Amino acid sequence: MQLQMRPDPTFYPSARLAMQAPREKLAYVAMLSADGNGTRDGLAVVDVDPDSKSYGKRIGELVVTETGDELHHFGWNACSAALCPYAPHPHVERRYLLLTGLRSSRIYVVDTKPDPRKPHIVKTIEPDQVKNRSGYSRLHTTHCGPDGIYMSALGSADGTGPGGVLILDHYNFDVLGRWEVDRGPQYLAYDFWWHLGHDVMVTSEWGTPDMIEDGLNPELLLGGKYGHQLHFWDFRKRKHLQTVDFGAENQAVLELRPSHNPTNTYGFVNVVISLKDLSSSIWVWHRDNGKWAATKVIDIPAEPADAEKLPPLLKGFNAVPPLLADIDLSLDDRFLYASCWGTGEMRQYDVSDPFKPKLVGSVHLGGIVRRTPHPAKPDQPLNGGPQMVEISRDGKRIYFTNSLYRSWDDQFYPDGVKSWMVKFDVGAEGGITPDNKFFLEFNDRRAHQVRLEGGDSSSDSYCYP
Repeated sequence: MQLQMRPDPTFYPSARLAMQAPREKLAYVAMLSADGNGTRDGLAVVDVDPDSKSYGKRIGELVVTETGDELHHFGWNACSAALCPYAPHPHVERRYLLLTGLRSSRIYVVDTKPDPRKPHIVKTIEPDQVKNRSGYSRLHTTHCGPDGIYMSALGSADGTGPGGVLILDHYNFDVLGRWEVDRGPQYLAYDFWWHLGHDVMVTSEWGTPDMIEDGLNPELLLGGKYGHQLHFWDFRKRKHLQTVDFGAENQAVLELRPSHNPTNTYGFVNVVISLKDLSSSIWVWHRDNGKWAATKVIDIPAEPADAEKLPPLLKGFNAVPPLLADIDLSLDDRFLYASCWGTGEMRQYDVSDPFKPKLVGSVHLGGIVRRTPHPAKPDQPLNGGPQMVEISRDGKRIYFTNSLYRSWDDQFYPDGVKSWMVKFDVGAEGGITPDNKFFLEFNDRRAHQVRLEGGDSSSDSYCYP
């Protein structure tokens, strides 16, 4: 990797300064094979420049070399965390995307610099190297940290547990090894993020690979066996400090969205489903008298539905759950977005007071029962629903896709997820409106994670307020 004499201009000391960055013109979108066999996954390049003739269209595509990867939450090799005062790598650049296989445990290192519209693979890290060096498999989330590239893994090398976090080198992308020195009672894994100014890591829980790869297991769900805890760690010592248990009725404690202001010690996490009433919820983690705690601040109820309109998994409940699958927080910590994949609703909350959120925007698209069409094609019912959501750095645009995970897609949308990507515009005081000119259909594959050129609201972490 060629070193830069100065820090990358897309690195910003604070979220406040990142909000003043130039508008993104490209988006990179993970594309998944619908069958997982013959078709290889890929990375789409989407034009998001409204002044371009190809606005809202795919203008480039990278197809990976192997089958069966199921690309998931990919990320940049470097970001604003490199500007932290103790960062040993201040001159790396935001150049490479690391595409991770949730099923294969393979990593593709993709170079976007020579021509951002034509990304290409420069290195492939095979599953055996990941497993042998870290003891982990089934790679999930990638974050660029101040001292390396962090990835979460759902399981151990044999597909059971424990899952955890591994680190790659910033320069040559070698797998360095397992991050945890003392994991304590932590066993299940999913997402991770941190409060860099307070030397705190936070991790969440879903399930081990053998619990999730064949789809949602009703027996495990009703038995409260999926993840329902948060774990707090000493970031520097890599040592487990505390577990916060949400109770076994709250199944799948997933996406972590900490405050972007490093002076704060709070963040938001979603619970996908409650065994009590099929609702979803959002909680705030925070410090309480020196200990970590979590407080539920948002409930999203299930909606009554006719059994004949429901997939087999839900027919006995006569209701469609929200299935809150993703959340995202704007860089000014003001608006939180909630993707209700089951009911087909994107919700926007004003979380200026994190303990008293206010619902300020709501739009329906797709949904298990509703099948709400997009304004661009009002006669075309949509399946799938709002899933992976990404926010522009200035907070004025949100992008989202509709595929969750292949085996789970097929359970909840048995007619097959026909994939799409859309953009919403955000009002100055809240409110979200679909962009009628941006409705991109992926007929050959399913779209998942979105990353924006130069960074977005869930790529970077900051060390200065």
